[in-house]
Amino acid sequence: MSDIQMLIDMGFPKEKAERALEVTNNKGVEQAMEWLLAHADEPLPPASMAAAASAAGDSSSSTAAGGATTEPSTEEGAAAAEEPVAKSLKCDECGKLFKSQEEVEFHAAKTEHSSFSESTEEKKPLTEEEKKAQLALLEEKMRRKRQEREENEKKEAMERERLRIKSGKDMLEARRKMEEQEMKKLMDQRKREKLESQQARDRVRAQIEADRAARKAKESGETTAVSPTSTAPVSSPPAAAANPTSTTTTTTPSKPAEAKSYTTAKIAIRMMDGTQLVQTFQAGEQLAAVRLFVQLKMDSVDAAFGLMTNFPKKVFTAEEYEMPLDKLGLVPNAVLIVTKAP
Repeated sequence: MSDIQMLIDMGFPKEKAERALEVTNNKGVEQAMEWLLAHADEPLPPASMAAAASAAGDSSSSTAAGGATTEPSTEEGAAAAEEPVAKSLKCDECGKLFKSQEEVEFHAAKTEHSSFSESTEEKKPLTEEEKKAQLALLEEKMRRKRQEREENEKKEAMERERLRIKSGKDMLEARRKMEEQEMKKLMDQRKREKLESQQARDRVRAQIEADRAARKAKESGETTAVSPTSTAPVSSPPAAAANPTSTTTTTTPSKPAEAKSYTTAKIAIRMMDGTQLVQTFQAGEQLAAVRLFVQLKMDSVDAAFGLMTNFPKKVFTAEEYEMPLDKLGLVPNAVLIVTKAP
């Protein structure tokens, strides 16, 4: 808000506010306000000079036009002397006195009063106490406006900060959901490819079994045609059963060799920047799933990197990424280190 607008809001006429700022060299509202209170009863110099010039012009024109003027009669002079002279303007609704038309217009715009009349009462100049009281009132108004402005600015700053924090949280949440969806999509694709590969292997295996069965059937038919008594070697199983000690000896060591079955693998991953990630995978998942998880957690998705173990030290190859975690010995838990691509 400009200084002149602030002075107008305090109740000073626009012309006097402009004059006060001009006299005080635009040094601020307080000095202009002090000048206005000190010269509240003085008319504006431009207005008085304009009135004198117009009066001089009227007298010269009347002299040139009429040549000589006639003196009024004694009775007319006495009547004119008895007529009351308007010394101020008065608001009929609140009774306030004004010195100029500008003050009347300002009062009407501020209070919406519309009834004004001329008054013979003269607006008394403010006393020192009244000037101090009015100055204190104006300073209080300025202080309240300044306080309101500071409170509004503080509220706006808090609202902007709240919106910024909310926007940051929304962006993080959206990014997290996007990463989860992308990882889920890639995992589904990996599972689908794995299923298709397994089905293809099953079809090949079934075809091999069918070919083997057909070949056995063909060989069996040829053997029967050549030697009908070819079933004699069937008596060999009792010979094996006749020696139970040897059978027990061969089967007994296989029991301690049975490994415990794990369904999950807890993998601790050490990133290149020193941070560590821990994630649980299915034991049957491929090592490529771990690589995909690391790739999603890195800043650059296209960055090239590799995976290795420290004990024993081993760098995984491209073929091993297609192998399941349990076949690579990474269950039930393991530590992988992210390295730069060779």
